[in-house]
Amino acid sequence: MRDTRESRLLLVLLIAIAFALITVDIRGGEESPVDGARQAAATVFGPVENGVAAAVDPVGNAIGAVRDSGNRHDRISALEQENAALKAKLGSDDRTNSRVRQLDAMLKNAGAGQYGIKGAEVIAIGAAQGFSWTVTIDVGADDGIRRDMTVLNGEGLVGRVTTVGPNTATVLLANDPDFTVGTRMEKTDELGFATGQGSRPLSVQFLNGKAKVKAGDRLVTFGSSKDKPFVPGVPVGEVVRVDPSGGALTRTVYVKPYVGFTKLDIVGVVVQAPRSDPRDTVLPKQPVKTKPKPTPTVTVTVQPNGDLVDGSGKVVGNINEKPGDGEAAGDAAGNQQGNAQQPGNQQPDNTANGQDQG
Repeated sequence: MRDTRESRLLLVLLIAIAFALITVDIRGGEESPVDGARQAAATVFGPVENGVAAAVDPVGNAIGAVRDSGNRHDRISALEQENAALKAKLGSDDRTNSRVRQLDAMLKNAGAGQYGIKGAEVIAIGAAQGFSWTVTIDVGADDGIRRDMTVLNGEGLVGRVTTVGPNTATVLLANDPDFTVGTRMEKTDELGFATGQGSRPLSVQFLNGKAKVKAGDRLVTFGSSKDKPFVPGVPVGEVVRVDPSGGALTRTVYVKPYVGFTKLDIVGVVVQAPRSDPRDTVLPKQPVKTKPKPTPTVTVTVQPNGDLVDGSGKVVGNINEKPGDGEAAGDAAGNQQGNAQQPGNQQPDNTANGQDQG
């Protein structure tokens, strides 16, 4: 429509009519004269409004979701961070508890053997300086560590220090093929030399080819001159197999080491040797073996009449009795005794009757 004088007059007229209808509707209240027209309009345009609303609502919901997604994402991220922190705390608590147990066991061993030790943490494991079984610890020359010092943990012998730096040191593990240590067997004091075999048990050659050795026997370090590289009394392991001597001058046995070399964490370097050989005091106490209680046996003999007589001479049965015979006999005897005691079954007193008749 073009902007002409007639169109302007029409627009003003429509606006005036609209205001007039609004005024009449407000003054009429519930009985407004335009209420019928409004209901008719609602009937006509209601379905159209519902259709438009149904089409527009998903768009509105999507816009609201986009608007709220930022807050939800931040909340989810915060929860994920809290979960990660809790998992890390739980993991660190487990590791801390494990390390506390290791440290406690190591200090007990050091106290039993009177070893002066410097605690250390294994920070690397693997080949170093040409050795195949080594670990690196976080103490060195600045901490008083020197070459050829004994290294142990709460389980037993770990190895010896081979290379020392200012703040770190390299330890050759006892299961390395180049590792050899003098050993002494518990109680019998048989001497030998243990050599590492990697992941297999240590090979120990006893100097006495006729030494009496059996599986389960335990070995400790014999000690070196001036306590280097080994101090005495450190637990080495238990015998798991014994090879026949075959008349040889030495005897070879295989020993499972106490230490798990693939899971080292807390170790101690012996910086001060004990004043005296601790002998077997560092070895863990073996469980007391209780003797089983003997089961008492009863000897029964059979008499010619079939009676079964125990060792005290008491008859405990008869081989000729059938199951239930004893019970039947007992029941019969009981019935007879009961009948005799009943008042109605008493026998007449002849003597008393005779006196009455007289």
